Amino acid sequence: MALLLTHTRYQLLETVRVPIALVGNAFFPGAAMLFFVVPAAGDHPVGATIAAASMMTFSVMTSGLFTHGLGVAEDRAQPWDPYTRTLPAGPWPRFGARILTALGMTLIGILPVLAIAVFLTEATATPLQLLLGLGALVVGSIPFQLLGLFIGYALPMKAAVAVVQLLFFPMAVGGGLLTNPMDPPAFIAAVAPFLPSRGAAELVWAAVGYNTPRPLTMVMFGVWIVVAGALALWAYRRDEGNRFS
Repeated sequence: MALLLTHTRYQLLETVRVPIALVGNAFFPGAAMLFFVVPAAGDHPVGATIAAASMMTFSVMTSGLFTHGLGVAEDRAQPWDPYTRTLPAGPWPRFGARILTALGMTLIGILPVLAIAVFLTEATATPLQLLLGLGALVVGSIPFQLLGLFIGYALPMKAAVAVVQLLFFPMAVGGGLLTNPMDPPAFIAAVAPFLPSRGAAELVWAAVGYNTPRPLTMVMFGVWIVVAGALALWAYRRDEGNRFS
């Protein structure tokens, strides 16, 4: 535990030393909430609550894919990373620290969305629903953290930037995070259950009291976790082998 906390502190300090990373992580979900949700659904309690949950899921995606996908790829290009792999602590404290750092970035990202929802919309949620929603966001972050780790360990920095951007927006739109989930376009309704973004969103919507996650969506959410986890492990082992072969 001490090693995990040490690695987490190091990675958090490394992140906050680049303030634009914090600003960018918090800006995009908050801006989408302010410019799209508030005018369109701000005075509708159900619509505003669901939209706020969607924007928080959007923030989870941002943190998982960008924090790991770009952060790991950047770390691999530094001479410090191979050295840390030779230390007797093993890989798990570093893996755990990356996950805790991404969760911390997620918390930073959802705060502006939560503030806008509270002060500028009619969104409603009980303290218990907020707590359940936070737990759902943590669970919903799993496939995106694993995908980010896979990209970060499998690709160099320039390629990782491109792949993360190619994955992020289609998943957000295809999962229905930027449309009305009650009346989505036909194409979105057809593809959304097969994307992890929809599974994460349905978990958060259910946590705040709206809708029940669909079985197909949850099955596919689990499939994404298993596949992304296997890919992340493969990419890490391949990178480890390439460095020390």
